[in-house]
Amino acid sequence: MVEQTPARGRVAEVFWVFLALGLTSFGGPVAHLGYFRTAFVERRQWLTEQAYADLVALCQFLPGPASSQVGFALGLLRAGPWGAAMAWLAFTLPSAIILALFAFGAAVLDGPIASGIIHGLKVVAVAIVAHAVWGMARNLCPDKTRTGIALAAVFVVVLVSGPLGQVAAIVLGGLAGLLLCRNSPAATTSESLHFPVSRRAGMVALSLFGGLLALLPLLAGSAGWLNVADAFYRSGALVFGGGHVVLPLLEAEVVQSGWITPDEFLAGYGAAQAVPGPLFTFAAYLGALLPGISGLLGALLALLAIFIPGFLLLVGVLPFWNQFRQWGSAQALMRGANAAVVGVLGAALYQPVWTSAIIGAEEFALALTGFLLLTVWKLPAWVVVALVAVAGAFIPLQ
Repeated sequence: MVEQTPARGRVAEVFWVFLALGLTSFGGPVAHLGYFRTAFVERRQWLTEQAYADLVALCQFLPGPASSQVGFALGLLRAGPWGAAMAWLAFTLPSAIILALFAFGAAVLDGPIASGIIHGLKVVAVAIVAHAVWGMARNLCPDKTRTGIALAAVFVVVLVSGPLGQVAAIVLGGLAGLLLCRNSPAATTSESLHFPVSRRAGMVALSLFGGLLALLPLLAGSAGWLNVADAFYRSGALVFGGGHVVLPLLEAEVVQSGWITPDEFLAGYGAAQAVPGPLFTFAAYLGALLPGISGLLGALLALLAIFIPGFLLLVGVLPFWNQFRQWGSAQALMRGANAAVVGVLGAALYQPVWTSAIIGAEEFALALTGFLLLTVWKLPAWVVVALVAVAGAFIPLQ
């Protein structure tokens, strides 16, 4: 079981592990979940495959940046509130700093060598996600029923595009599990994850989430920084699926309001595709450009405001989650939902991960090499990332 009061060394462990991930986790939220699985389920065994899939399913249901919420929860599980804070800080800081520097005019992403390495990092995301899908499918789809649920989830995601398709696939997968997986051989008791969050703290977090969502629009006109907090908080609170889904909301808040130009917005979006870590750090770039507020202060305020609502919701739900998971019906539901998560990740392996990275035979060979290094030679993910990234510099860009 996880200690309720972790040692200081455990908080430091969380920070350094997530900092390494924040520096190397390219490929978007789906790839991040693959990196997390390799780091925390397969290598460090902080939690089981089933518990990890349960956590992913929960964060997919909630508004906010799903991969960052999973990372926040893993830090909380391992080292308490300070661990959660360090997990978010370490995973978010590298890309936030790069994007803020980009907003200030630092050309950190220019040059053919840098472009080639970035291309290689997109390719290695294919290997990471494929490895995650393969490992999760073996553990979470061990029978025909759950394999069928995963396959159905792929079709739902393909037919219903966007985050709505992902949420619908998991909901339908859960309902299918409720009907079909009650007598599964894996119907043993589900592992309890002991998050150090009381019910009272959960209710406070939910109250803060709703209160800020209601009050910030009323206070927004009184000060410029409150306008910024309201715009980015609302964007983080109302988006399901995270990542690219938040872009239309941000565009409406900062471009249509006249705070920044469309060209500035698109330039920052392009830079955000080329950095590791969560796409929500695009908020740091936008905040640094906002008029009437210091660049560093604007970047920090926008960054905090867009992440806080998703974390408040997660903290609010976690105290009630273990009780829910212990119900027999809930276990059947989660088995179906977990199988659907495999299908959702499988569909995302093709679009957008594969389609954005594999544009020729060279990329395919490089991605296959990365996959075999992970699955057969069992090299650490960071080694595979470094090798494939460097190799990507030698592939001619088309």
